[in-house]
Amino acid sequence: MSDTTMHDAGSKSVSRRRFIAGTSSILGAMALVGHATPAQAKAVSTAAPVNSGTHVPVLVIGTGYGGSVAALRLAQAGVDVHMIEMGMAWDTPGPDGKIFANTTQPDNRSYWLRTKTKQPLSNFLGFPIDKKISRYTGILDAEEFGGITVYQGRGVGGGSLVNGGMAVTPKRENFGAILPSVNADEMYGIYYPRANAGLGVNTIDPAWFETAECYQYARVGRKQAQRSGFPFVFVPTVYDWDYMKQEAAGTVPRSALDGEILYGNNYGKKSLPKTYIAQIRATGKVTISPLHKVTSVAPAAGGGYTVVIDQIDTNGDTTATKSVTADKVFFAAGSVGTSKLLVTLKATGALPRLNDEIGKGWGDNGNVMCGRANHLWDPTGSVQASIPTGGIDNWATGGAFAEVAPLPTGIETYASFYLSITKNPNRAEFSWNAATGKVDLSWQTSWKQPSIDAAKTIFDEINKTEGTIYRTDLFGTYKIWGDHLTYHPLGGAVLNKATDNYGRLHGYSGLYVIDGSLIPGNTSVNPFVTITALAERNIEEIIAADL
Repeated sequence: MSDTTMHDAGSKSVSRRRFIAGTSSILGAMALVGHATPAQAKAVSTAAPVNSGTHVPVLVIGTGYGGSVAALRLAQAGVDVHMIEMGMAWDTPGPDGKIFANTTQPDNRSYWLRTKTKQPLSNFLGFPIDKKISRYTGILDAEEFGGITVYQGRGVGGGSLVNGGMAVTPKRENFGAILPSVNADEMYGIYYPRANAGLGVNTIDPAWFETAECYQYARVGRKQAQRSGFPFVFVPTVYDWDYMKQEAAGTVPRSALDGEILYGNNYGKKSLPKTYIAQIRATGKVTISPLHKVTSVAPAAGGGYTVVIDQIDTNGDTTATKSVTADKVFFAAGSVGTSKLLVTLKATGALPRLNDEIGKGWGDNGNVMCGRANHLWDPTGSVQASIPTGGIDNWATGGAFAEVAPLPTGIETYASFYLSITKNPNRAEFSWNAATGKVDLSWQTSWKQPSIDAAKTIFDEINKTEGTIYRTDLFGTYKIWGDHLTYHPLGGAVLNKATDNYGRLHGYSGLYVIDGSLIPGNTSVNPFVTITALAERNIEEIIAADL
């Protein structure tokens, strides 16, 4: 195991209460999670949607990592919770008998309210690959701002439905730059282990990796990295590796080996509906309303908060508007969703006492993509598992960590493909645009240059060693860098600035932020384990002090 993965750490500063709570929670999570199957995940259907006029003790906006942690721990503490989710439940098969669409054949299930796909790789072999689709509340939102496209998951489970499953704990020495106000001893001693247990994190069998046809692309990436002096590191994931081996043996339906990832994974990936949300449903204390969108949160006359919610259909049209009252509200709509909502509520007078840090500190986790053209003697394989297993670590020297990513086209491409996470210092701000009645983001495409420069510290060197070149046919005509997007939005309601050090919003008692918007723009690795661990830390304190 590389030092990119979790570092164990004890701490004399960890309080007795936290140690006892942490130990019992870890054991409980390990006992409950196990290896949930797709059938188990679908065994409990979503309850009837919330009714107008309802009073709820706690309302959670969003069902991604932070929201799921909050709902589970609150329910375990005896609190009734209602979760609001803008996307669908994703529990009903489509015409092909599968819930999720294949990456190579996107359809209306693939995109959120678009009439044409917007694939991260817009071109292949010089030809544009996007196609027309029917408008639908699909699983992947390609939300376009002035300078960047932000990819986000839509559905019960949020981003866990569409990410690559790389469950990476940052190196301990990098943590101070990620969350400077958070006690690292507690995070590495309690909350990262708790998050990893709850998420079902595990690692690939290294012996199987060496011979698996579907990871030839990763072995080529490792060989080339090491020949240029860069360490290749295995990273943990949330994929069921026993299932992956059965896929390779042909004894179960293919999932990762059928290229399923960007638009959902039908079988092997342990996304939130199989882990935290399965536990949430088992408590009997939580209800979930899919296809509901919160439009307003404001103080209620009798205490608590009035929350206005639009119910939508699969065409995105509003079919009902509801008003409920909640004693406490947790904003967990993701970095973009939470930031946009809070900026709107402050600017329009619903929550005017929110402080001036709302909307600030947003970053893209330094995401930038590229491809390289290999020689004919370095084929990467026509069958590529869609779950990455390793990366190239040049963070300390060059400010870049690059996952060796799949390119599951079904044909031999002789290409190596990478998603880099880089030390990009640029931060954007969300602001209310009164003229358009929408929220803008100040990100500029030129701000990606530090990310490109950091990635080049790895790939210029590999190309030099291997005598290879960059691919120029993946992101447009003669365009090397995928610098137009992010998969890892972070910030906008930064911890200890827009909130206190546990996510309580300044200016209002009973309002909390508990998602990736708390993290100021960068985690040095894939962020969802850090989002989950921070939520575990914060909700424990909130339950102890506020309930």
